[in-house]
Order: sequence, then structure tokens, then C-alpha cells
Amino acid sequence: MTPEEFRKAGHALIDWIAEFRSQLADHPVQSRVGPGEVRAVFPSQPPTEPIDFEQLIAELEQRVVPGLTNMGHPGFHGFFPANAGLASLLGDLASGGLGALGISWQASPALTEVEEVMCDWMRQLVGLSEQWRGTIVDTASTASLLALLCAREKASDYSFEAGGLQGMAAPLTVYTSQYSHFSAGKAAWLAGYGKANLRLVGVEPQTFALDPELLAEAISQDIAEGRRPAAVIATVGTTTSTALDPVRAIVEVAGANGMWVHVDAALAGSAMLLPECRWMWDGIEGVDSISWNPHKWMGTVFDCSLFYVRDPELLVRVMGTQSSYLPGGAAESVTQYRNWGIPLGRRFRALKLWFQLALDGLPAIQARLRRDLVNAQWLRDQIQVTPGWRVLAPVPLQTVCVRHEPEGLTGAELDAHTLAWVEAVNRSGKAFLTPAQLGSRWMARVSIGGESTEQSHLEATWAVMQQCATSGLGAS
Repeated sequence: MTPEEFRKAGHALIDWIAEFRSQLADHPVQSRVGPGEVRAVFPSQPPTEPIDFEQLIAELEQRVVPGLTNMGHPGFHGFFPANAGLASLLGDLASGGLGALGISWQASPALTEVEEVMCDWMRQLVGLSEQWRGTIVDTASTASLLALLCAREKASDYSFEAGGLQGMAAPLTVYTSQYSHFSAGKAAWLAGYGKANLRLVGVEPQTFALDPELLAEAISQDIAEGRRPAAVIATVGTTTSTALDPVRAIVEVAGANGMWVHVDAALAGSAMLLPECRWMWDGIEGVDSISWNPHKWMGTVFDCSLFYVRDPELLVRVMGTQSSYLPGGAAESVTQYRNWGIPLGRRFRALKLWFQLALDGLPAIQARLRRDLVNAQWLRDQIQVTPGWRVLAPVPLQTVCVRHEPEGLTGAELDAHTLAWVEAVNRSGKAFLTPAQLGSRWMARVSIGGESTEQSHLEATWAVMQQCATSGLGAS
């Protein structure tokens, strides 16, 4: 494809994307295809001849679009807000168009230094002090793994430089809430701690946040049994209910035992763009590392996760590599981001943040976040005054945990009812919710935060919820 051919095709693609986004509310939220249906519409053999771009766009519409669950739909309330703002999308396009590859500072000085600037801008915007340095990784799952690798080496006196964990006299242990994201456990396994050395700590029954007293008890028991506590992963905004683990109290418990503290604020980090929400991670300046995802609620195009550390020299010692084909060249003062994470190469992700901040502006982003917080409180209030419905957890952010509890239904029957009406909502095409277990019972999560979701859309979702729960039939 020549630059001129790209120009023509690119204009056509931008027009198609703009049309798709403008009509997104007319699509069903959840894809209605069955397993294998998308694969079946593709030829079994790869193409041998090129086709016209117009034909490719037509095939994109016919083969791919029906297989999408539309996370940008105003009725999407599942998982977490997964916005892909158009301003940020332009930055992503610029990133691919420039074709820069960040394998070293020398390979693309601008890629490295714009990332440094964006990480520092975002640090300031969420109220973190100057002691923090950041990098952009793909997801918070990777950030948790990096944090636990650093914790492992700090606790083992850099065992990777000798015999590794096999040479340790005492096993290292990791602690996190029973409601932390699954990636916390996965990171512990991948970092070599082992499932037997992961402690899922109980929570306070009213807030579902990690209980610091239970954390202290678990640590004391492990020490008494000859283990070495290494790290705690605290969650600010848990996936299930957006519970807020008490960061300051966790830091006090962990600090008394020389442990690393990582805060996973994948969703709630966006709320810290609002000064009135920063109480939610009170004590954050005492932790060792932080991650949060602008590609969730803030609306940056996926993937864009921020990972901050207070001691970048420790991170570089653990993750740093050197090879003859990657000369240092420049002064020691430059940042080599390959030494801050797992991959050698990196894309120019920082452009997505720059474009979003520059084109949308912070006030507009903050206004949208505040709108979502208000809408979550509105839905909570509607549920609380409606007979047969119950809000199951506090609503500090934008997720409402709800259950319809018809008289006489308990236990497994109530679970079956919950899963049935949530599935009916999703089949309706008008809204999309995700169920989850809170305690031992199923409930529905209504995650609010779509870029286009206004209160009127939430009112429609609430109406569909009531219809599906009380009739047992999908809304149509």
C-alpha cells in the first residue's frame, strides 16, 4: 500500500468508524452469535490475491461487527467501563502511523521522553508526590507481576543473582483480599511464590474491604511457622463491589514486617482525577508501587496501564538487561524503559494519553466522572425504595451491587433466579450486566461509566432489570 492509497483508505475507514460510533446505541449490547459462528464465515484457506478496501470494509461489517459485545454502548454495565475515546483513538492511530519502536532510548528518544512526560502529568493529576516515577504497561495484571517480582527480590536479598528461590531457607508469602482481582493470585504464581504461599485475607463484613486485623494475624502465623512475609496487594476499587481496602492501615501492618505494598487501583485510579475522591486511597504515599488503568473509566484506548514505583533503581536492578545489540550509548541519565518491565519493545502508548488530555481536556473528563458517580447514587436510591430489591454493598464509586429477592426464594433457588434474570437482561440487547458472587450468593453488578451513558439510559436499564426479574422473560 502506497502513502496515497493509505490516504484514501484511511479516510474511508475514519468515516466508517465515525458512522459506527454514531449508531452504536442502535446495536444490541451483547453479541448474539453462537460459538464458532464468526469463524465459520471466514474462508478456511488464506487469501492469495488482494481485494478492494471497500470490499474489506463490507466484510468487516458482515463478519466481525455481529460478533462484538459493544462495550461503548450506553446500556453496557458489565465488567468495568471500557471506554475508547475518539480523541485517544487518534493518538493510537498516530502511534501506529509513526511506526516508532521503543527498544531503547536511542531507538526513539521521543517515545521514551513523551512517556516520561505523560507519566509525570498523570502523577500530578491524581495528586501523587514527586517521589513517584512511572511507566506505561499493557494492563494492571502485568503491573501486579512486576510489583511481586520486586517484592520477591527485596525480601530474598536479590536471590535472582544467586540461586533464586530454590536457595531460600524460608518460603516467601503474599497477602491480598479474598475479593482482589484474579491477577493478584496469578502474579504470585508466575513470580514463583506458589499457590501454597498466597494468603486470601478476610474482609470487613459491611464494606467487603480487607480487614487489617486479619492481615496482621495471617502474617504473625506465617512468621511463627517459619515463613517470610514478602508482599501485600491492596485493592482500591475491587472488581466485585469496588470495595476500598484501607491503604494506611495496611501500610502500617506491612511496614512493621518490612513488606512490599502494591496498590491495585485499576478502576478507581480514574476517580483520583477528582480531588474529592482521594480519601479513597488515604495513605498512598506509604506504599511501594501503584497501578491504575486510564483505559478503563478515564476512557483512554486500550491498552494503557500506569505503573508507578517509589524506588525505580530497585525495579531496574530486578528487570534490567543488556545486550551487545542494545548499546547504552547515551548518558546514564536517560531512561531505558526496557529495564522497567518484561518486554524489550514497546509501542508509543503515551500518544493516546497526550491526545486525550489535549483534545478532550481535564475538565470534560472530570465532569463525566462526576456524572457517573451521581448516576450510581441515583440507581442505588431507586433500588433501595423498590420492594423486593436490595443493594448489597456500599457504593463509593460507580458500581451498584444489587439482588432481586422475591419472597420465599432463598439459597440455590435465589441464585438460579438471579442468574436467570441477568441473562434475560443481556439477551434483550438493551443492556448488559455481569453477575458475581458476594459472600456465598450470586448478585448483579451494574457498572456505570460508559462515555455515552446518561441518566436516561440508566433509567432504561433499571426498567429492563425490573421487567426481567419480575416476569422471568427477556425484555423484547
